Amino acid sequence: MNQLRVALASLLLATSASAETIAVKVGHLVDPANGTVMDNRIVLIDGKKIVDVVERMPSPAPATVIDLSTSWVSPGLMDLHTHLSYDYSGTLCANYVEHGNGYRALMGMRRAEDMLAAGFTTVRDLGNAGNYVDTDLRKAIEAGLFVGPTIVNAGKIIAPFGAQQDSAPVEVGPCWHYEYIDADGVDEVRKAVRTNIFYGARVIKLVSDPRGQTHGIYTEEEIRVAAEETHRVGLTLAVHAKEDLTAIPAILGGADSIEHGYTVSDATLKLMKQRGVYLVSTDRPISHVPLLNLPNPAAAEASARAKVERLRRAYKIGVPLAFGTDVTEDLGGRDRGRMTLDFIQGWIDAGIPSDYIVKAMTTNAARVMKLEAERGSIAKGQYADLIATAANPLADARALAAVTFVMKDGKPVPRRTLSAALFE
Repeated sequence: MNQLRVALASLLLATSASAETIAVKVGHLVDPANGTVMDNRIVLIDGKKIVDVVERMPSPAPATVIDLSTSWVSPGLMDLHTHLSYDYSGTLCANYVEHGNGYRALMGMRRAEDMLAAGFTTVRDLGNAGNYVDTDLRKAIEAGLFVGPTIVNAGKIIAPFGAQQDSAPVEVGPCWHYEYIDADGVDEVRKAVRTNIFYGARVIKLVSDPRGQTHGIYTEEEIRVAAEETHRVGLTLAVHAKEDLTAIPAILGGADSIEHGYTVSDATLKLMKQRGVYLVSTDRPISHVPLLNLPNPAAAEASARAKVERLRRAYKIGVPLAFGTDVTEDLGGRDRGRMTLDFIQGWIDAGIPSDYIVKAMTTNAARVMKLEAERGSIAKGQYADLIATAANPLADARALAAVTFVMKDGKPVPRRTLSAALFE
């Protein structure tokens, strides 16, 4: 009798599991890690995860079958440098007065939804999110209150005194504390990292930016302490560094990624390759420049082209690259998802092959965040984050600008109509 009960229980469990299984019929399955495509595969999904990838539909077939048999199906895209809850229309201090935490949380939620609809199933939100709005945003999505991408959030940005302010009157005080932590010296840096972790950060971000001559630059020792505290709890360290002066101490100190790196030299790029430090370039598309009403559009275009050349040099040298945007200004009529996709063109302009661009937006991005065991590929045990396109993105990465299907954690995402691409 006991054996019969066990057999019946096993049968019921198997039936229940089978009823929940989703089968996705894939015409062309993209493997960004290897730059290959497998035709005619079935991706079996149970709950949030992929349970298998097979060549034939199981018998009996699952109750739910999604037919993508004419599409190229890739892992969900990732943006490693964005700011969902920040409006760049004013100065840092003015922004704090104009927008409270509630408004910024709603702003961030809308942009998170736009990112997901465009195919970005994971984003790394690197600060400028008010008083830990990014933690609340992440928790709300994880709790199922809203549908959005996986968010790896930085909490408050850690920086030397003054953060990214050029100046502020003494009587105004440190207005930047709303979303920055001042940290000078190893003890303050250590405490700042621990504070961010306590308040829910999933990545640690430092800003090292020269103001005056040396103020604002983190030393190698300070970076090393931040890296030790960060790595001790299994998180990663991103360092905003635009030039050799700030990038070299960050690389030697143990940063996992250099954000921006706009003017770094070949020698620094070679050091990054040697140390396995990723460059997360955030290069404004040249196509955005005429639309931003900048005071000196010619200089802005020259700067954009110089950054493209830096990206070209980094790729040729062999620096590991991952996709990030920053998206420092919003364009009217274009949501955050579409603006993010526009950044693909800069990589194409830099002569980077499309298969590497897809890798930078998936596999490499997952590795930077140490999420490669969970996300970034379509394989057994991975979360079911999928996108579909009508053309092969490995042949032309611009195909990613016309995503036709998005799945997040095993659930299809309602489609939105995207505005046209600004590719040149």
